[in-house]
Amino acid sequence: MKYKRLLDDKLENHFDRHPKQALVLLGARQVGKTTILKRLFPEAKYLLVDEVGVHKILESYSSAVYRQLIGGAKRIFIDELHLLSNPGRAVKLIYDQIPEVEIIVSGSSSLHIKNKIAESMAGRAIDYFLYPLTYSEYLYQTNINDRMDYVISSKLLSGDESNSVATYDIESLVEAMLLYGQYPYLIRNPRDKLYLKNMIDKAVFKDIVALNLIENRSEALRLLKLLAYQIGNVLSYSSLAKRLEISAPTVRRYIDIFEQSFIIYRLSPFMNNTGREISKLPKIYFWDLGLRNALVDNFNELELRLDKGTLFENFIVNELKKEFDYNDSGYRLRYWRLRSGQEVDVVLTKGDEVYGCEIKVGRGKVSTAFSNRYPKAKKRLISLDNFV
Repeated sequence: MKYKRLLDDKLENHFDRHPKQALVLLGARQVGKTTILKRLFPEAKYLLVDEVGVHKILESYSSAVYRQLIGGAKRIFIDELHLLSNPGRAVKLIYDQIPEVEIIVSGSSSLHIKNKIAESMAGRAIDYFLYPLTYSEYLYQTNINDRMDYVISSKLLSGDESNSVATYDIESLVEAMLLYGQYPYLIRNPRDKLYLKNMIDKAVFKDIVALNLIENRSEALRLLKLLAYQIGNVLSYSSLAKRLEISAPTVRRYIDIFEQSFIIYRLSPFMNNTGREISKLPKIYFWDLGLRNALVDNFNELELRLDKGTLFENFIVNELKKEFDYNDSGYRLRYWRLRSGQEVDVVLTKGDEVYGCEIKVGRGKVSTAFSNRYPKAKKRLISLDNFV
């Protein structure tokens, strides 16, 4: 089985490009952070913070004790760094007091790591993000294709809207991704519903609860389930608060935590201050659709589902975000909507470039209202027939 990821080259060349910077890899649980770092840096001394002995030593915050732990290693890999009470302090001590050692760290909660490391490691670390498998990585790891690329974003930017041609069954493959998601584990264990349901409790909430980031676990789970039914929709914090009978600030804070824990993300609106365009409220998407479907307990086949189009939209937005992040394209993803309801699913912008993209399982076209307001924007239709 092939394990290569699109992020490999960036990580592997990190210390050549940034010789004095620590490598920080962030991402959700089970996306393959430990696997990729162990594969790319097999010589690094591995320190798992989840182990009692390692945790106790690192919590000493003593450079002398750290030296004994590190020994003669020239490079160390601290895994699950977020489990320390003050991860930034630990990394800063090693960085400043044992400068000959190259530092690699990983963690699942960017909220905790970045908040605690930001002050201590300013100018001392480079952050990277690893996501669930991209479409191209999925094909590579299942031996359908022998190379990886940025296939979806490249085709979109090229303007090629011709139907996809492939030697494999695209619809069946996409259906598996829309229903069961793209966690690496599912390459070897396809359609494992129990794994996904366990992920909600063991992975999603483990860090959040352990780090005391929420006061009411059941309340947070109810909110997350509500969000699972609203993918691709404009969020109303006040409406969610009213349904859950909690305060709007609490809803916002929980959503912030979910986003920083790589469960969901928000897409901001694109607008030019005309007053008729939505200017503040974001749309919500899940980083993995298998996890989303586990939350709503629905793994029915696509032909039986009313949310087929919504799932495909979430899938395409995910792929664009992952590909654009991995290749440092500089494109920003937003959505566009008038208060009267006309909308465009995704608006890509980079400098003066503007792309209005409509995402449909079948046929469709970009909103005429958008075309009239932004006549220089390039229009794209992304469908199940032509996305690759």
